[in-house]
Amino acid sequence: MWKSGLKWMFLIIGTMIGAGYASGRELWQFFGYESGLAILLFSILFFVCCYVVMSISYQQKSEHYIPVLEKLMGKKLTGLYDGMIILYLFSTTVIMIAGGGATLEVLHVPYWYGVFIISSLIVLLFIWGLNGMTSINAMIIPLLILFLVGTLLVFQWTNGFNMASAWNKQGNWPSAFTFTALNILPLVAVIGAIGKKINHKGELWIASLGSAALLGTVSFLYNQSLIAVAQEVMLYEIPLFAILKNYPYFMVLVMSGLLWAAIYTTAASGILGLCTRFQPVLKMPFWLLSLFFLILMIPLTTFGFSKLISILYPLYGLMNLYILASIMLYPIVNRFDQTAA
Repeated sequence: MWKSGLKWMFLIIGTMIGAGYASGRELWQFFGYESGLAILLFSILFFVCCYVVMSISYQQKSEHYIPVLEKLMGKKLTGLYDGMIILYLFSTTVIMIAGGGATLEVLHVPYWYGVFIISSLIVLLFIWGLNGMTSINAMIIPLLILFLVGTLLVFQWTNGFNMASAWNKQGNWPSAFTFTALNILPLVAVIGAIGKKINHKGELWIASLGSAALLGTVSFLYNQSLIAVAQEVMLYEIPLFAILKNYPYFMVLVMSGLLWAAIYTTAASGILGLCTRFQPVLKMPFWLLSLFFLILMIPLTTFGFSKLISILYPLYGLMNLYILASIMLYPIVNRFDQTAA
């Protein structure tokens, strides 16, 4: 039970910790000053969302996210959200592949070589199907968190661990809802794929509570570190490098590797969601299906996505808030069975 629960926990965290989170950009955009309560609320919301979605997935013994969507949204809205999730997973994975190629340029690897490397590793990963995805997350995510937390703790140590948060000034608490909602669609897509693999209800508690507690702790530590360099954050495309500015160049290279790993896990999660959704229809092995999607995606990495993102992301935001509300209300409206086997 514990081994499987931790495996699902790392899968959830790998879906959550994308390049935006690992770089600090996402955290700084939503949190920053007066956000201690917001991060606490996010941890609670994230736990409830993970537990509810995993419970539905477990009860339905689902292999993709459609049964979960039908329970949450009803059959009428499922078709709309199915299309949105497919578009979301496809577009964000294209951006991650482009980011994977661009990140390796720091090491003087040509862009297209970088795209080929990350794409090849994704296809290789899915030779082992879902087991390959969970295994790689169980290896990469602990290292990623270890390096990130280690870097942040060293930074705090050199700054005297000045992490006090004025709890009487917490005006940014509503950002907890928007930050949680931002990550709902990929979470539903990935968790919906593992229902058939969950063998014990205890795995739900381990994965949900563990991922929420770990992400909440890391988010608070990261946010407080970014506040300490707030005057310089705007000078950096990647806020993490504002923290690393006085570190040796070797640390910059290590953290660039961390960002690449975060990009890789996010891209792999996107491909997992697409593969589990279309595998019952196309009847292709995961590795071949992932290759098919990557062949479609790679040419699109040359396009500018700023206009597409400017149109899609506000729409995602609105729809994500609706599905977040549906998840939070599900245990009440449906009298969620806490004793389900």
